[in-house]
Parts: sequence; C-alpha cells; structure tokens
Amino acid sequence: MNHLFKKLGLSIAIASALVAFSTTSFSGDALDVSKATSVANIQGLERVTQTLVAPPFVPEHDQVAKGGPKIVEMTMNIIEKEMEIGPNVFVQAMTFEGSNPGPLIVAHDGDYVELTLKNPKTNTLVHNIDFHSSTGALGGGGLTHVAPGEQVKLRFKATKAGVFVYHCAPGGLMIPYHVVAGMNGAIMILPRDGLKDENGKPVSYDKAYYIGEQDWYIPQDKDGKYKRYDGPVAAMADTMEVMKTLTPTHLTFSGKVGALTGDNAMTAKVGETVLFLHSQANRDSRVHLIGGHGDLVWRGGSFNDQPATNLETWAVAGGEAVAATYTFKQPGLYAYVNHNLIEAIVLGAAAHVSVEGYGDNDLMEKVPKP
Repeated sequence: MNHLFKKLGLSIAIASALVAFSTTSFSGDALDVSKATSVANIQGLERVTQTLVAPPFVPEHDQVAKGGPKIVEMTMNIIEKEMEIGPNVFVQAMTFEGSNPGPLIVAHDGDYVELTLKNPKTNTLVHNIDFHSSTGALGGGGLTHVAPGEQVKLRFKATKAGVFVYHCAPGGLMIPYHVVAGMNGAIMILPRDGLKDENGKPVSYDKAYYIGEQDWYIPQDKDGKYKRYDGPVAAMADTMEVMKTLTPTHLTFSGKVGALTGDNAMTAKVGETVLFLHSQANRDSRVHLIGGHGDLVWRGGSFNDQPATNLETWAVAGGEAVAATYTFKQPGLYAYVNHNLIEAIVLGAAAHVSVEGYGDNDLMEKVPKP
C-alpha cells in the first residue's frame, strides 16, 4: 500500500510539473519574435571565447575594454544533480554548469553576449534562461526553451553596464521551483572605460569574487529528518509546500553551508582592493563585511550610477546583484555575512575572507591593563 501511495504521489508531481510548464504566464509561449525590423549589427566584429569558472572565482577579463565591441561566446551545460548543501542534507538541484550559483559571465557595454545552452539527454526537464541584463521580452526566456538532448543559442547586446542576475524561468510554477533548486547566476557588464568612483575617477581591483546566495526549502519527515529524493520531479510536490511558507530551511553561499570558510575561504592581502559581487535571485539580503566596509557600493548593481561610499551594510534585493569594493587595511579573518544574523549563523549565509599582511596598531589594538 505504501508503494502504491508513493507511485501516486510521484504521478501527481509529474502531472503538476507538466501543467505548470504549459502555463503561458511568464513562459514566453505567446511571444512573437518574427516581426523584427532590423538585423544584428555584428558584421566584422571579433569573436572571443570566454572560459567559465566555478564561483566564487570569476573568468579572466579586462577591466577596461581593449578595442571595439566584440561577440563574447560561451557554452553552459544544464546539469540536474543531487547536491549536499549541509551535513547529510541533500537537494535535487538544477544548475548551470553544475554549480550553485552558476558561473559569472563577464562582458563590456556594447559587446554581444552569445550563449550556447545545452540540456543533456540525461536530464528530465525542460529549461531556459532569463538574463536580467538583456533588452527584450522575458530576458531571452521565450527564445531559449530547451528540452533534454537539445541545445539552443541566444545572442543579445549588452546595453546596460552593471552586474545582473540570470536564472531559469520555464513557465508557471516551474519558475520559482527551478530558481530555488539552484538554477541562477550572474553576469557582469563592465563599462568600456572601466569602473569609476563617486568623483568619476578610475577604479581598479586586484581580485574579484562572486558570491551567490541561495535559499533552500528542504522537506522534512514526521521525525524532523530532511527528506531525500530520486530526482527533481519526485521532489517537487513536497518542496512546493515548504516554499509556500516563504521560510527557507537553509541559506548558502556557493551552494553549501560553510563552502567559503576554512581552507576554502576567500583570500586577500593587506593593501589589495577586492571587488565583491553578490547575487540573490529570489530573496532580499543585506551584506556586511565584519571588520571592513563597502568603500564603494554600486546599489542595484548599476555601474552607470554614482557609487555609494563607506557603507557598513549594503542591501541586495531579491532578483538582483550588487557590486562593492573594499581595500583591506588589516590582516586577519574577516566574516562576510548576510547581516540577518539568524540567517547567517543558524541557516548558513556566511563566508570568510582570510587576509595576510602586516597589521597597523594605530587602527586597532588590545590595550594592556594599567
């Protein structure tokens, strides 16, 4: 009898998934792209291939563009897989390139981003991609639905400088389900002449890190043990019930509690300027570097606007990415956290930055007893 109910539950989940996918809301089914009035102005442009890397690292790139606009090509594979997001806590994740978050893409204002999106035949669901950085209905989502065993190519012109979220948005209930199953990332579109400070002066950075914050909604059994499933369709019905509470069970940076701590902490040296890129595809957050500050913070991720200066904490709205720089002045272990400290300490939204170098007692020291 239990086996029968299990099969029935799985059938209901599959039916729900198919109904959700057929929903026209946000799916792009009604999008008519046949009425174009012009063609892409790409004749004669140089093509460059970008090698994507797993976060928190970022691909090699020029901070100031060299030459004119280019076509920046990259390929991403969609990977459905089980991930351990905490000790003995597993999720049926849907990912770009096998990581949560997906890899950072980097281009410059005026470049064309050309993505080949592959959905291997070993996957079970239809996917797509919505670029918040693009200009056009559904961010390319209506043009990129790709079934298992297929691939699709999307090209768009980068017309806004900033750092932006991308995510899967196949339609209906599948949109939030895919996003909270890990299927999101970020793209950075740099100004061609580089970043500028609040006075319009050039800004450079010694290194950059991309931190993707993810909210997870893991079902529990009657004894409070986190449940484990065979695939994303099997997990959907139970996960949707937890999602409806709007209360995540776990929050992670780089896909696992503690992923950016200990031996895997981000690193810097005294005197280095680090660019921190932080995304949250679904939920509001607030970033704080304990012991440091946001020297420059591009609110909303917009590089075309004047950055705020000397912030202690900076907000990241759900569905956006934000950029901030800090020049480290003291060595030590810094905590980089979501400053809802319950979410940081209890749920997992915390990372470390290990900084080497000589200290400055003029900035801070422990005063001996008289």
